[in-house]
Amino acid sequence: MRAMKTISIRSKNNAMAIRASRLKTLGLVLAAVAALAGSLCMTACENVASYTKPTLVRVIDASYVAPAVNVTVNGTLVAANIGQGAITSYGALTASSAAIINVDATTAGPPLLTTNDWQLAAGNQYSAFITDNISAPTGYQVTVLQDQQVSAAAGHSAFRFLNQAIKTGAVDIYMVPSGVTIANAIPLVTALPVGGTPTYVTFLSQTVTMVITPTGLTTPSYTSSPIGLTGGEVRTALIVDTQLTSNPPVAVFTANDVN
Repeated sequence: MRAMKTISIRSKNNAMAIRASRLKTLGLVLAAVAALAGSLCMTACENVASYTKPTLVRVIDASYVAPAVNVTVNGTLVAANIGQGAITSYGALTASSAAIINVDATTAGPPLLTTNDWQLAAGNQYSAFITDNISAPTGYQVTVLQDQQVSAAAGHSAFRFLNQAIKTGAVDIYMVPSGVTIANAIPLVTALPVGGTPTYVTFLSQTVTMVITPTGLTTPSYTSSPIGLTGGEVRTALIVDTQLTSNPPVAVFTANDVN
């Protein structure tokens, strides 16, 4: 009986030792897995932390004197063979605190214009705006505009107007609702000068007709087709002379900034 009891106790001790060994091994495995997971998490977190959003850039050409051009930003081609009235799509680029913008004729030759001091911040969007400048060596210049990158408020639309109608001069801009005449409408923008500081103007969304007149006059220089706006739209509208007569009408080129 004593021998059997001794064997039973030894078996029980052996089982407990085996179980303890297994638990220890399992603990070591779990610790290793946790360490690996922590390492992977740290690596992933580092990758997320080091990720930098791109900057979005497009080109708007409003120059009357520039030839057909290509435009590069920090060596990346963002516009090819464009002329007045062109508004390109946005291209994603690496952010830069001193971006180099080159404007080249599509024919061979050195750059027509180079700028190297424009800040293009990560997560923002911009327009490289080519305009005439008689005091510039080439007769034209590039300005970088910061574009709105979030939708207009619900039920509202936001438009920015770039007036480069040199012969027409300052303009009034109407967004005339359906069923309303210009005689009963008020200007959305009044006396916008050529080269005036561009800002976004927000208004209630509906179907409208864009009408542009020389400031103080009621005879339209431009009347659009009906524009259906449902809310959230953000647009940039470039206004230029058609140059075909001594009192030319204007042409309007519109692009989507958001939505």
